[in-house]
Amino acid sequence: MKYKIGIDVGGTFTDFLLTRQDGSSSIYKVLSTPKDPSIGTMKGVGLMAGDHGMSLEEFLDQVEAIVHGTTVTTNAVLTMRGAKTGLLTTSGVRDALEMRRGIREEQYNNRYQNVKPVVPRHLRLPVKGRLDYAGRELVPLDLEQVREQAEKLKENQCEAVAVCFMNSFANPEHENQAAELVREILPEAYLSPSTGILPSIRFYDRVSTTCLNAFVGPILKNYLDSLIRKLDEARYQGVLLIMQSNGGVISPEAAMKGAANTLLSGPAGGPVAGIAYGRVHEQKNLITVDMGGTSFDAALIKDGKPLVTTEGEIDHRRIALPMLNVVTIGAGGGSIGWIDEGGLLRMGPQSAGSSPGPACYGLGGELPTCTDADLVLGYLSPEYFAGGKMPLHVDKAKRAIKKHVADPLGFSVEKAAAGMYQVINVNMAAAVREVSVQQGADPRDFPLVVAGGAGPNHACMIALELEIPLLLVPRESSIFCAAGMLMSDLEHDFVRTYPTLFEKVETRRFKELFREMNQEGHKLLGGEGISPDKVEAIYSLDLRYLKQYHEVNVEVSAEEVENLDLRAMIDRFHPAHNRLFGYELSDVGTPVELINMRLKTIGRTDKPKFQEEPYFGEEPQSAFKGRRRAYVPQADEFMDMAVYDGALLRHGMRIAGPAMVEQVNTSTFITPEYRMVVDRYGTMTIYLPAKETEVLERIRP
Repeated sequence: MKYKIGIDVGGTFTDFLLTRQDGSSSIYKVLSTPKDPSIGTMKGVGLMAGDHGMSLEEFLDQVEAIVHGTTVTTNAVLTMRGAKTGLLTTSGVRDALEMRRGIREEQYNNRYQNVKPVVPRHLRLPVKGRLDYAGRELVPLDLEQVREQAEKLKENQCEAVAVCFMNSFANPEHENQAAELVREILPEAYLSPSTGILPSIRFYDRVSTTCLNAFVGPILKNYLDSLIRKLDEARYQGVLLIMQSNGGVISPEAAMKGAANTLLSGPAGGPVAGIAYGRVHEQKNLITVDMGGTSFDAALIKDGKPLVTTEGEIDHRRIALPMLNVVTIGAGGGSIGWIDEGGLLRMGPQSAGSSPGPACYGLGGELPTCTDADLVLGYLSPEYFAGGKMPLHVDKAKRAIKKHVADPLGFSVEKAAAGMYQVINVNMAAAVREVSVQQGADPRDFPLVVAGGAGPNHACMIALELEIPLLLVPRESSIFCAAGMLMSDLEHDFVRTYPTLFEKVETRRFKELFREMNQEGHKLLGGEGISPDKVEAIYSLDLRYLKQYHEVNVEVSAEEVENLDLRAMIDRFHPAHNRLFGYELSDVGTPVELINMRLKTIGRTDKPKFQEEPYFGEEPQSAFKGRRRAYVPQADEFMDMAVYDGALLRHGMRIAGPAMVEQVNTSTFITPEYRMVVDRYGTMTIYLPAKETEVLERIRP
């Protein structure tokens, strides 16, 4: 029997999905080990081996592939615990990291301060030398000064060096010369030249991305080296792939070189899984939500594709690499409830994490969290959490809520817990609005695909807040991102800047730039074991109306590129601009500018198959576990409601809310407004009565 493993290292839990050749799968969760995430990773793999009656070595001998997403780089930036980084840059622009784009982000907040740059000013060293916008040399690079500055970085014991010169996207020669000297003087340092990370226009975007790559590069390299070493010691011979922020996977070697590509690698698995689940449920437009232990992620999928952005940020620091447009907020099961200076109840973004964790874990945590509130409200079973392997302590949860929330507000413990539950639900609904309404999409038209260990307990309330009539809770919802990793393809993104009026594009240069990127992509994928017949290229252009500030990325076909069909490409741009900004200028003949050319090369991989099960009928009595009192927000009271075993629910079984569905790694609260039916893939489809006819037509045999 051959296996594949998807792994998602989160802030609280590390999730695993084990798939087999016959299409069956198993779910595993272990507490994350922040000091060395590879420890938690190997612990989970060891559990799988034990469950299959094998040693670690015997089990790994039958594992074909491990696809791994990690928050190592994300946490390094959020906690400012990356490598000590130096920057060599053009004389006169060393402060670009602090000047940013010159835009005041919070215009009416007089106390607002920019975030601390990942490279302090004394390590941002200027170098004489200058290129013009076309890459022509205006001032030769001062190689002696490069050597002097590199020596200073060595004296300061820099672990990483970023190199980013003005206009180097048009000519990499100066950066190549500087990088060669840096390698000579600091051979052990992690080197990050901008032309190898992001060879595109806009200096702040490029220098910020390059510095972030250098800042997290040694951290990711140390982690992957540790993981690879542990796998080698266990004689693992299969493939190891790393999840990227763009929803694709790459080899560990490519990940180490472009570490910034993994800054949002964990959440990226959610939209990828959402697309796969949407496809089998005949849904092309979806919103995926994933509520884990530390964060809440929301992403919009339209026409079967996730939204991609090249204007992402992590903790207000620009990352201009292509990434899935996932909105992440500090709202998870470990989010801490607290009272602000104005006496208002807040939830998060601080999290109790996995150590010490929520108070109810009994691991030393004393602050009230969302999980504590869910337990007090009856949404979690103290005896069945993690399938009974991790008992929860109701008394400790109540004590924490009473001390830090209930008493300061003058509420009972139950009322305070209800307030915590409602506040975090509103926070998450706001994140869904941000990812949908701000993209011109009405959330009521997008079914909610619910994921995360804590997500199903809160999903119905989020949906009610947004008037969403349909929700999908996959059987693998608790490890949704890990599942998405096994559904990902190998992907590499490339960009070339070519600023010109679109009507004046030079045919030869236009085709040559795309040809360069295509050849580079095929070479990388070939080195990762992908045969040419499984390689696909996606072409796109960053276009804008003349003198606009922001571009619109427009996908174009290979035929349009080959034939240089400018009219067809522009005809794609106008409606795309209208969708984003609410207007277009095609009728007045406003010229269109080309800024960047982009190419994504995809190496298709074999995906897990969805197992179908026969129709069992509507009656869910065989899955009935008993009854439990739980809080119903709409009625503002506790009610006696039915509890069902999610592992025993089968195709066709129906439940009317209010009810609870318990699984080993998650629980689902179905509010009184909704009904639920299980489809042939084991997914719980939760719907308002107005959707019943449409839903049941797809469920019945």
